[in-house]
This record gives sequence, structure tokens and C-alpha cells, in this order.
Amino acid sequence: MKILSIAAAAVVLALSAAALPSAANAAGCLRGAAVGGVAGHFMGHHTLAGAAVGCAIGHHEAAKRAREERRDYDHDRYR
Repeated sequence: MKILSIAAAAVVLALSAAALPSAANAAGCLRGAAVGGVAGHFMGHHTLAGAAVGCAIGHHEAAKRAREERRDYDHDRYR
């Protein structure tokens, strides 16, 4: 049983290390996941579901904010 848990931990570590470079694109996800996890916990012990939804919403809002900033920059540049 101990060997199985060590092997599972090694697989999880390898998969998380492989996903590390793409973590830079997760703008807003951590803050959204934290808020969603807390909200999900208090709304009936759905912490993981709340964190997943919060991450998606946080990433969406960060992308929308970045899009608006790029649009404002382009608008000011071509005046």
C-alpha cells in the first residue's frame, strides 16, 4: 500500500511539473478559485466545484480586462 501511494504521488508530481509552463496563462484563476472555494464551502460543502467555477470566472474576467486594456492602448496610439 505504501508503494502504491508513493507511485501515485510521483505521477501527480510529474503531471503537475508538466503543466507548470502553462500556469503563466492562469491570470485571475487563483483569486477566483479562492473566492469560489470559500463560497462553495459555505453553500453546502461544494468547495472543489466552487473553486473550479471561480477559476473559470476569474480567468474570463482577467482576459476581458486585458482585452479592454489592449483596445484602450491601440485607441490612444492611433490618435
